[in-house]
Amino acid sequence: MKVTFKVNGKPAAVDVPGDMPLLWVLRDVLDLKGTKFGCGIAECGACTVHLNGEPMRSCIVPASDVQGAEVTTIEGLAPDGSHPLQRAWEEVDVPQCGYCQAGQIMSAAALLARNPKPTDADIDAAMAGNICRCATYLRIRAAIHRATELPAPTVLSPSRPGPGPATSGASVAREEAV
Repeated sequence: MKVTFKVNGKPAAVDVPGDMPLLWVLRDVLDLKGTKFGCGIAECGACTVHLNGEPMRSCIVPASDVQGAEVTTIEGLAPDGSHPLQRAWEEVDVPQCGYCQAGQIMSAAALLARNPKPTDADIDAAMAGNICRCATYLRIRAAIHRATELPAPTVLSPSRPGPGPATSGASVAREEAV
């Protein structure tokens, strides 16, 4: 089945079985390795991406469901690591093993998009479906709060180049395949 959609703001066209999970389309077909496989049944959150702006577990979304949709992965959140969450994650030193962090950040980004000043209860409710085996939940909450205090990155026009790309948090945005 030919499926066309946007991924990280760019057009994508893949020819895959309609029931192939979006996770495998992203990782194996489009070579976007930041989205991780965790459980395969939408229970752990490691594979969280945004589908038309909403957080979704890509392990259970069939490719046929993304026809014409917009998908954002951790690589598309801010490729240079300048998103406030990426910067806060590094500042607060959230990751230990790092495996779940892409899904954690994507869930947190969806939360902040709809609630820019969440309470602890708001954060706990929004992040409840994301499991961290290293149990960095308190640091995750602290980083989400910290991200609300950080300014959004400055967007420069192509005719007015700025300094080179920031590296802060870039390792979170460009996680290697595990």
